[in-house]
Amino acid sequence: MFNYFHKLAYDNYYHWMGEALAIAQTAGESGDVPVGAVIVDNQNNLIATGANRKERDKDPTAHAEILAMRAASQILQSWHLNHCTLYVTLEPCPMCSGAIIQARLGLLVYGVDDPKSGTIRTVLNLPDSMASNHRLSVISGIRERECRQQLQDWFRQKRVGGDGVMG
Repeated sequence: MFNYFHKLAYDNYYHWMGEALAIAQTAGESGDVPVGAVIVDNQNNLIATGANRKERDKDPTAHAEILAMRAASQILQSWHLNHCTLYVTLEPCPMCSGAIIQARLGLLVYGVDDPKSGTIRTVLNLPDSMASNHRLSVISGIRERECRQQLQDWFRQKRVGGDGVMG
């Protein structure tokens, strides 16, 4: 029975990360780094989504996680998201990690580590730092290969350019 529940949980993580990957794809097609986020409640109902829109909106705070949390807070009429799970394709940066902690999110599920600015566990571990007033549960590596490949493909296309010529 224990394994059955683990499989159900993994299937759930896999499904919602797939949704986040689809949202990330739209961000990439719009010229932004392909990062997507999905927030669901503890009944597994979709609450909000966010796609990276930093370039499109000319807004340094328009990261997928921030936009999803803003939308969820408006929908739920509360900034306390402790009964929610955030799925995001890329490990959150310092700004997003701080906002996740401040929102008291119940669970963070992310796809791939960010070796340059990931602050959940890769470069820094903000959730476990003395500065954190909330203990965040984290699951990483869900659809990791797909999340990594999506980012690598996007950056490769940017370097080469749409016509195949190095830019």
